Amino acid sequence: MKHLLKLMDLTKEEITDILNLADQLKYEKKNGIEHHILKGKTLGMIFQKSSTRTRVSFEVGMYDLGGSALFLSSNDLQIGRGEPVEDTARVLSRYLDGIMIRTFEQAEVEALAEYGSIPIINGLTDYAHPCQVLADLLTIREHKGVIEGNKLCFVGDGNNMANSLIVGGIKMGMKVSIACPDNYRPDPEIMKWAYENGEFECTSDILKAAEGATVLYTDVWASMGQESEKAEREKAFAGYQINDEVMAVAAPEAMVLHCLPAHREEEITAKVFEEHADEIFDEAENRLHAQKAVLVKLMK
Repeated sequence: MKHLLKLMDLTKEEITDILNLADQLKYEKKNGIEHHILKGKTLGMIFQKSSTRTRVSFEVGMYDLGGSALFLSSNDLQIGRGEPVEDTARVLSRYLDGIMIRTFEQAEVEALAEYGSIPIINGLTDYAHPCQVLADLLTIREHKGVIEGNKLCFVGDGNNMANSLIVGGIKMGMKVSIACPDNYRPDPEIMKWAYENGEFECTSDILKAAEGATVLYTDVWASMGQESEKAEREKAFAGYQINDEVMAVAAPEAMVLHCLPAHREEEITAKVFEEHADEIFDEAENRLHAQKAVLVKLMK
């Protein structure tokens, strides 16, 4: 494991190793055990998309590990003024020990890895969100005891979250179902892989997708960069909501996850959100622990 670009690049064993290390680091942090594993290391954090959880969790994570993190806004870098990403990668590789980037194009993340000589972490692209799904898997294992054998149902846009949940879920032995409008399906290559490698379903019927699910998951209808589509998406996703009706067809012990921020009464009702708030905020906290494990694996 040289980089974290997308979960498709990782084996089940590599994902499990990250989750096991995250468990250990979480235990140590909760019990005040210092773990300055990355003392003297510096992570550069490039943000072309704004963030709450990604920025804070990576910055705190590097501090916990004894290193430091630099916030690099695209407005402050030459990459924001047209410098080729290949040149940025080679320059920053001379200064830093690793780069986390949160951007639009997956190709930009892949180019950083190709031309740089340090580990690259995908903090989010329009194609994938591997850091979030590692935290999700950690949370599912904490609450369910095991990951394998659960049924994960994602409700909403077939976006970067859906893409990464499909891959992470299938690789870790879950059944995965996606409920979305026909015009908002996940990446076709990822769906083809899922049908060939696991138990997978993609349907426009939310109740069919949610039937027997032990993990229900949703995300906002309009992500960053899609603000101009808000009205169109509200119409397309009307009804794609985790509510009491959906909970009634899921397994009685179903947990609910949301990658946040949440728009209550759109993709999820306030009632269901608050009933499962402990799970959702455990999930948010686990961004810190899962990402620290990734940082150690890549930068130690």
